[in-house]
Parts: sequence; C-alpha cells; structure tokens
Amino acid sequence: MSWQKYILTFLITVAIFGTAFYVANRLDSVRVADISATEQQVSLDILSNETQYDLLSELSCSQINNNSGLSDQLNTLATQLSVAEQNLGDTNAQVVSLKEQYSLLEIKDFILLQKIASRCNVHPVYILYFYSNSGDCPDCAAAGMVLTYLRETYPSLRIYSFDYHLETPALQTLIALYGIHPTLPAYLIDNKPPVYGLKTADDFQKIAPEISKLSTSSPSTNF
Repeated sequence: MSWQKYILTFLITVAIFGTAFYVANRLDSVRVADISATEQQVSLDILSNETQYDLLSELSCSQINNNSGLSDQLNTLATQLSVAEQNLGDTNAQVVSLKEQYSLLEIKDFILLQKIASRCNVHPVYILYFYSNSGDCPDCAAAGMVLTYLRETYPSLRIYSFDYHLETPALQTLIALYGIHPTLPAYLIDNKPPVYGLKTADDFQKIAPEISKLSTSSPSTNF
C-alpha cells in the first residue's frame, strides 16, 4: 500500500505543478496581449496627433488639443512592459519585440512634441532616460523609481525611457545624434548636455528648474 501512496503523492504533486505552470503561462500570455493592445492604441493616438498637427498647422496653437492622454498611455505601457520583463525575462523574444515597438512610439511622440513646440513657440519639459537590463547598470532600478516619482508628481513632465542596448536603428540614431555614452543611467533633459549617474528628484530640479514650475495636477495642455 505504501508504494501506492507514493505514486498518489507524486501524481498530486505533478498535477499541482502542472496547474501552476499552466496558469503562469496563461497570465503571461494575457499580459503580452494587453501590452500589444495598448501599444496599438498608442500608435493610433500618435497617428491621430500627427494628422491633427497637419490639419491645424495654419490655425492657432490654442486649437491643438492636448495629448496628455497619449502620455498617460505611454506611461501605462511602460509599466506593463516592466511587468512583462519581470515575468518573461528581458531576453524573451516577445518582450524584446514589444520594447522595440515601444521605443519607436516614444521617439515618434518625442518628434511630434518637438514639432508642436517649434510651431507654437513653447518649451515642453522632458527627460530622455537611457537604462540597461544587461547587468551593467546597478543604479538603473533606483533611477527608474526616481523618475516614476517625478512623473507622478508632475503629470505634464514628459519622460521617455529607452533600453540603451536595443538594436533598433531609430534608437541607435537618437543615441548617436545626442552623443549619449554607455555610462548608465544617462539622461537628456531639455536639450541640455547629457547627464550620467543616479540622480535624486532634487538633482533633476537643480539641473532643470523648469520641472519644479510644472503643475502638480493633471495637465490641461500639451506643455
């Protein structure tokens, strides 16, 4: 009878682990699907804003609707990607593909932001943040937390996050154009020279005093 108990125990254990593995895979699949759906929506919103810019190029800047919702969606997507990285691993093919697409969406939004700023003679406040998950940036996790705090404190502050080692041509061109060195974490703040190393919220406000002048409530305009 004892060997039957061992077999029964083994089967129950296999069933438990099998169920847990299946549920975990299902949850990961759902997360990736959610990220893809959000990414598609963000892409549509960027296209909508680009089209809107073309349509309103001859009109008053006050008639250009705000796209803070687009910024919120990019932030939501960044959070979802972070969860996917933790669960699937940063070398997972799906995660890498989604990160590449996300980086392109961010670059497009950044270019659109620059176009509107030039057209409307305004000065948006933004931070381009370059990080790495390859083990060569021990301060990147802490840096991400600081930037999350700033984003939550100043909703109109644009923060774009890029994995420095992604081999996306557009991202590598951006890195080359602004002369970002692989001393990570690295930041580009409002067209100032690149800044490197872990920074506190106070450090960012000293580098760019414009940050502390931003509203701490939801933005009513693009800038």
